[in-house]
Amino acid sequence: MNATLDLLRTRRSVPPLRLEGPGPDPAELDAILTLAARVPDHGKLAPWRFLVIEGEARARIGARIGEAYGADHPEADAARLDLERNRLALAPLVVAVVSRAGPHVKIPEWEQVLSAGAVAMNLVIAANASGFATAWLTEWFAYDRRILDALGLDPRERLAGFIHVGRAQEVPPDRPRPDLADIVTRL
Repeated sequence: MNATLDLLRTRRSVPPLRLEGPGPDPAELDAILTLAARVPDHGKLAPWRFLVIEGEARARIGARIGEAYGADHPEADAARLDLERNRLALAPLVVAVVSRAGPHVKIPEWEQVLSAGAVAMNLVIAANASGFATAWLTEWFAYDRRILDALGLDPRERLAGFIHVGRAQEVPPDRPRPDLADIVTRL
């Protein structure tokens, strides 16, 4: 069986709680990000970029997430605040995919947004093909300006998601997938 097709057929998202180290080393991460960047990109704009969140940065940014959550939810107990603070610390590595889509004379913004989504999916596939497990998540803080500012995003940039990367403690069972009859229209 073709290994690429087998990977696509069997790929699963692994919740960050079930990811452990070690994550990719610098050379492995560079290879994964290089593969991730090989996507359709009309006009060669690279309308996306990567934020690598590892080591202490996971806790530092997590503290900002916890502060923002606490400010919005003063009723939150210590357990909930800990959960929010640790969202980026569960996996050994998190890569935020930033969409830099914007007005362009020839390239529709929608195509640029799709390219950012393609980069995120390529990152997932490249990490999985390299022996790692992943989860692509957004969560509430991907849309919170305080967190976007803490991550250094320009006001015109948006987060396509956080790709959590590690090694699976266990591979979860497959979830139900759509029946082709429900999603394919032949013309």
